[in-house]
Amino acid sequence: MNIVVTADTHMPDKGKQLPSRLIKELKKTDLIIHAGDWNSMEVYHMLRTYGEVKGVYGNVDREDIKDRFPAQEILEVHGHKIGIVHGHGDKKTTEKRVLEAFEGEEVDIIIFGHSHIPLLRYFKKKLLLNPGSPMDKRTHPYYSFVILTVGEEIRAEHVFFKDKN
Repeated sequence: MNIVVTADTHMPDKGKQLPSRLIKELKKTDLIIHAGDWNSMEVYHMLRTYGEVKGVYGNVDREDIKDRFPAQEILEVHGHKIGIVHGHGDKKTTEKRVLEAFEGEEVDIIIFGHSHIPLLRYFKKKLLLNPGSPMDKRTHPYYSFVILTVGEEIRAEHVFFKDKN
């Protein structure tokens, strides 16, 4: 199963349309995961035109998004458990907060956002995955998202791009 993972779209504040580089991958995906900070339900409707969308709400999301999406979720894909959470909160690092969010849960992958910092690494047999942002790179040189392939094996790769048009 091919999954496009994104987060922190912050639309329409950071742009009115999805980047063409992201759209190229959305056209080929089986599932779309958004790790929060959509900023508007319009993002969901845009993504939904490309396939099934799962996700969670983030700290800037309004009530309509909070009514539609949970704070955290666990999906099972081809026998692998995927935890999704935005990662916002007080004190501690974003990584520590997301690990605590799934403490005691048997998840293989934890997808999160919030920091806008692309991350792909293992911590105690859990793959931590932050796609970065396709709309708001902050101080980073590139916008980004992740292509996650889940089958017998798990493969994850960031897609980095300079132009969000």
